[in-house]
Amino acid sequence: MPRRRGRYSGRLLVGLVVLVLAVGIFAGAVAGYMITWQEVKNLQGQVSSLEEQLLALENKISSISDQISGLARENVIHVVQENFSLPDLYEKVKDAVVVIRSTLSGRVAQGSGFWYNFEGQPVIVTNYHVVSGASEIVVTLRNGNAYPATLLGSDPYADLAVLSLSVPSHEIKTLEIVSSSTLKVGDTVVAVGNPYGLTGSMTVGIVSQLGRTIQESTIGNYSIANIIQTSAPINPGNSGGPLLNVLGQVVGITTAIVADSQGLGFAVPSNTILREIEALVKTGTYNKHPWLGILGRDMDYEIARAMNTDVTYGWLVVSVVPGGPADKAGLRGGTKQYLTSTGAVVTIGGDILIAVDGHRIITLDDLMSYLEENTTPGQVVKFTVVRSNTTINVSVELGTRPPLS
Repeated sequence: MPRRRGRYSGRLLVGLVVLVLAVGIFAGAVAGYMITWQEVKNLQGQVSSLEEQLLALENKISSISDQISGLARENVIHVVQENFSLPDLYEKVKDAVVVIRSTLSGRVAQGSGFWYNFEGQPVIVTNYHVVSGASEIVVTLRNGNAYPATLLGSDPYADLAVLSLSVPSHEIKTLEIVSSSTLKVGDTVVAVGNPYGLTGSMTVGIVSQLGRTIQESTIGNYSIANIIQTSAPINPGNSGGPLLNVLGQVVGITTAIVADSQGLGFAVPSNTILREIEALVKTGTYNKHPWLGILGRDMDYEIARAMNTDVTYGWLVVSVVPGGPADKAGLRGGTKQYLTSTGAVVTIGGDILIAVDGHRIITLDDLMSYLEENTTPGQVVKFTVVRSNTTINVSVELGTRPPLS
């Protein structure tokens, strides 16, 4: 029996050892399994984080896509506005442009003009210098029919004139005049007129610059302010014709060229026409041009050095008209003569106007364009003035330009 019990005990011991080993192996396997599961959980957490980042990225992409779509729509609109048809534009406006022939002392001058509907009254808009002093004015329509015209009103200071004539209504086709305030340098513009008698000619260019000042021989020393500079070819006979935007709307009236230049023309802005047309039609004149009563010149480096100042921009007052607005306000003209490197004699030592109502004056263009566009006679403006290297403010009550003598 004891031997029997020993045999059974040995077997039991072996069984217990095997069981312990099995449990150990199982526990090790379970432990290995638990480590692998933890890693899986960690990976799941990383995946979840990546999913959140991906969702945020998708939202950003969607937002950027919306912005791109918006820009694309804006660009499409811009392209549609610029992608106009020149032949279609010409067909739209050609019948509204006329030839104007004026006779003065037996001499015949020719220019252009266009029909405009002012409060139900069709009139012809043209340049003052086209009809100035004429004893007879004849308007020829696109279809060749010609009619005598009467000068209804004129303003030499803006080179504008308005004509009236009796024409069958079916022969009248008017143009729309819109504000020139929206014009920008680089905008496409179209000029239609009758250069050298070539009826109904069209040229195309861009707005080269805005706010120019030019002098017209018919108005003495006075300047025409706030002028549009354009690259659209303008020749003798174009004067008085419309300057159009890509929609065929009038944004100016062609008025002058620089002799021997290429691609350098000027036009009175449509804002001037809109501002004056009522007075020209109803009273025959326009008398609201502001007047300072000063003569001057643009500053430059050489003049600044001669005056011992570091101000190289602005408008130098050469002289003031006795009793004029500038004289009454105390603005001062020059005191001595200076011979420039080009041989010109300049009166220096006067006040330098560098700003008006806070708007910087770089050249006469800035001064005249601001006054013409924003002020009227009787209005008080404040000039920033450099006098003997000291900056002061001078208030001036604007007058009215005197009538041409």
